[in-house]
Amino acid sequence: MSLHELLVTLLFGLVEGITEWLPISSTGHMILVEKFITLSTNDAFMEMFRVVVQLGAIMAVVVLYWNKIFPFKKKGKGIEVDMGIMNLWFRILVASVPAAIIGLLFDDYLDAHFYNFQTVSMTLIIYGVLFIVIEMWNKGRSPKVNSLKDITYNTALIIGVFQLLSLIPGTSRSGATIIGALLIGVSRTVAAEFTFYLAIPVMFGASFLKLLRFGLNFTLGEACILVVGMITAFLVSVFAIKFLMGYIKKHDFKVFGYYRIVLGFILIAYMFAH
Repeated sequence: MSLHELLVTLLFGLVEGITEWLPISSTGHMILVEKFITLSTNDAFMEMFRVVVQLGAIMAVVVLYWNKIFPFKKKGKGIEVDMGIMNLWFRILVASVPAAIIGLLFDDYLDAHFYNFQTVSMTLIIYGVLFIVIEMWNKGRSPKVNSLKDITYNTALIIGVFQLLSLIPGTSRSGATIIGALLIGVSRTVAAEFTFYLAIPVMFGASFLKLLRFGLNFTLGEACILVVGMITAFLVSVFAIKFLMGYIKKHDFKVFGYYRIVLGFILIAYMFAH
């Protein structure tokens, strides 16, 4: 790996680590970064890298929330199962089903038709507007769901359906699920935390699919790029998650909506200029 490749990989990991959790679209930002800065790899590797690098970000959730998501606890000389956590995982799996089915059926089609500069520009703006409108609509309303225990299977499924929107680049997986959760009365903090957990099976599944299609015949350089990108994404994600959870305890999501709109129009202006 050359110095140039190392710096570009660190940049990709940085972008992934920040944007995976903030509702501004990690895949969208990765596509945009690739528009201006590229690695000396083939298209098949970059298609796989764009997804699998997210595993680093996902591991940050696993580490930070281990005690809340691991249901098997040591008790004396045996193991006790925390049924509250097991029930949470059942609801997470229910929420994962819609994206799993549609993702498997239409993965190639989505890659071919929507992974582009133009789509990202428009979805950044559209969902930016939605964030602002929904937060204004929510102002003064009291959420009906204030803890993860209050999320029913029906609520989880609805959030999972909203997650389908994130199959279009630029939408943001966290953004789509948070918007859906807010609309049905879930509090911001619970919506964000459930979104974090929901990312675990979804992204492990998506990464497994991409790796399966790409194969394991990495060159040494490609393997280094993937590992460095994942480690960087993990480290940055730890700080991004802590920032977001601290931020939304005192603020709403409108600032992310404004950011998306401004960035979207900048990209449209760039397209017309070139």
